[in-house]
Amino acid sequence: MKQEELSNLFTSVSAELLKIVPSTGDEQLNAAPATGGWSLGQIADHLLKSYASVRVMNGNTKPTERAPDEKVQGVKELFLDNSIKMTAPVGVLPSAGPINKAGLIEGLEKRISQMKEVLINKDLSLTCIDFEIPGYGEFTRLEWMCFNIFHTQRHLRQMNKMKTT
Repeated sequence: MKQEELSNLFTSVSAELLKIVPSTGDEQLNAAPATGGWSLGQIADHLLKSYASVRVMNGNTKPTERAPDEKVQGVKELFLDNSIKMTAPVGVLPSAGPINKAGLIEGLEKRISQMKEVLINKDLSLTCIDFEIPGYGEFTRLEWMCFNIFHTQRHLRQMNKMKTT
């Protein structure tokens, strides 16, 4: 994925997230779906927690000894396949109680801004060595950016469906 394409996709996905959360009423934000699962606010809280990956992107790196985008297609296929049910790791599970919308929006804006800084100012071809995703190993900064984009797209589909029902 080229830098411009990645930047445009990141901007688009981030803008959609930062539009849907503020436009959701407090009651709907915290309403549990009739079919079970997370509320819209909990989904956004889960995304916020997963965006802590920006710390990994800003952490220790090493030169990459493979194609810097080698794992992008696999991550894309995984996250954009709605037939696959996933279980979130404990560290990114959403809060159980009501989600504070103002705090959520502020946190999302901060993390998105931090990721944008990585996208603009860091070498995306370097491998991040401070954290590995089980089953995938170390990601390059490029792969981390794509991971966040595809993960957000997956949850935006859920959120949009919840807003229309």
